[in-house]
Amino acid sequence: MFNDQSADVLEVMHDLEVRDEHDRVNGTPHLERLRQITPDTGRFIALWAAAAPAGAMIEIGTSAGYSALWLAQACRISGRSLTTFEILPEKARLARATFARTQVTDVVHLVEGDFLDHVDEIEDVGFCFLDAEKDVYESCYDLVVPKMVPGAILIADNATSHRDDLQSMLDRVLADDRVDAMIATVGKGELVCRRR
Repeated sequence: MFNDQSADVLEVMHDLEVRDEHDRVNGTPHLERLRQITPDTGRFIALWAAAAPAGAMIEIGTSAGYSALWLAQACRISGRSLTTFEILPEKARLARATFARTQVTDVVHLVEGDFLDHVDEIEDVGFCFLDAEKDVYESCYDLVVPKMVPGAILIADNATSHRDDLQSMLDRVLADDRVDAMIATVGKGELVCRRR
């Protein structure tokens, strides 16, 4: 999977990594920054997505599409597609350009809008990656978990880097009898949940 990436995907990933690093140091306003996952987190979520049970594959928080490029690799080997939700129009524009340039539009479907407005359209979730504004994490978790198939995986980014913001949600999830959960020390910390 990782050794089969096209030159276009590798080039775009590199470009997005450089822009993200630049955004973090140059004073780019918070909502305009890409704030994307680290490459090791990309490999981590792709491995989990490839091994997830059959069902819908969703991403909440697309940004410029970097994490979706990792998930697209899992889609290709598992014969599935990813539906990714982005609420900010400018980031959705960037993601559309990323997906067109890397030729993943056959396995990645971008929905421009708030996931919370589309949640009723989602059923039988096999994999979910959550990387949105931290104030909606708990709402997204509460809405996704009942729609997950047995064995489904939900991964939420920033579990250690934003622990203060997420602590009450993390405590709740780690005690939730519907899932087995842990925090993996990959990237910025990944909350990994498996639906019982």
